[in-house]
Amino acid sequence: MNPKPLKDELATIAKAMKILPHNELKVEFLEVLSELEDNDCHKNHSFPKSNLRKVQGIEGNIYRADIKKQSCFRLHVKYCEKYIQLCDVLDKAEHDNPTKSIKAKKARY
Repeated sequence: MNPKPLKDELATIAKAMKILPHNELKVEFLEVLSELEDNDCHKNHSFPKSNLRKVQGIEGNIYRADIKKQSCFRLHVKYCEKYIQLCDVLDKAEHDNPTKSIKAKKARY
């Protein structure tokens, strides 16, 4: 399995740095990005930090990752053929219904 680079064409990292309320969460976010870049995690389908999982009820390869479980912030990514697209960072109000959030922001996905 070849590693897939992360792409941030929608400035998702900048958005995360803006909306995450404190430095601890910003560091957690960077650790999640590091885990997404780790080819071993993809080979073993094991994402202990982010608990990466497919968003149910949506067609396509949209996944969500916990930035920090207790923080209620989530990262949405899309698996493309040669890369992983960072799509959005959601707070609690948005991530309670990820299907609704994705449909509302269709252009990001």
